[in-house]
Amino acid sequence: MLLLAVDTSGKQGSIALAQCGPHDACEIIKVAALSGGTFSAELVPQLAALLERHNFSKVDIGGFSVVCGPGSFTGLRIGLAVVKGLADVLAKPIAAVSLLEAVASAADSQGKVTAALEGGRNEVFLGEYEVSSSGVRLIRERMLTRAEWLDSSGEAIIVTPDLALAEAALAKGLPVRKVDRPRSDLIARLGWKKIAAGEIVSAEALEANYIGRSEAELFVKSG
Repeated sequence: MLLLAVDTSGKQGSIALAQCGPHDACEIIKVAALSGGTFSAELVPQLAALLERHNFSKVDIGGFSVVCGPGSFTGLRIGLAVVKGLADVLAKPIAAVSLLEAVASAADSQGKVTAALEGGRNEVFLGEYEVSSSGVRLIRERMLTRAEWLDSSGEAIIVTPDLALAEAALAKGLPVRKVDRPRSDLIARLGWKKIAAGEIVSAEALEANYIGRSEAELFVKSG
């Protein structure tokens, strides 16, 4: 299956094409960067150019993997709108991937993992997961102030791409692992696992997961 992965959740974004098949295997064909602030003008032309460069057309796309939060309100809206439109026209499955899940996966650790991302206004997006060889199981996602997060953290390894959060956790004596911010190639691999397991969402039901101050609801709905 030719899989298109899209991430427009941050200041910078990316798209990826991957050829995915049995046994969770995904061969990444190409990752293309997207410049922050220009997603609305850049995403569709970049996608068209990427497909043409590798001798594909949009009808060759067999599925979609998209970051649906947390992140920039405008960025997420643009990426989701493009995926919704293409998936609806092509009648292809969508896997909705949490950026926090991708961060937790990037640590390459097993056991309890807490992914942390800057949320602005001294707040932190948190995703608590149980990571094993079989995959990543969500416990909960939520938003806390930085003080609340540091005071409530237990023994789980904290994983973050944000240097300030890593330094704050280290200063508190907490176990922390700094990782690179996930790119759309990882989003493709995580999305393919979801599609293969039947964890898909319809174009109509696909929604952004902004995560508020209250407990976040699961946003992936079976399509």
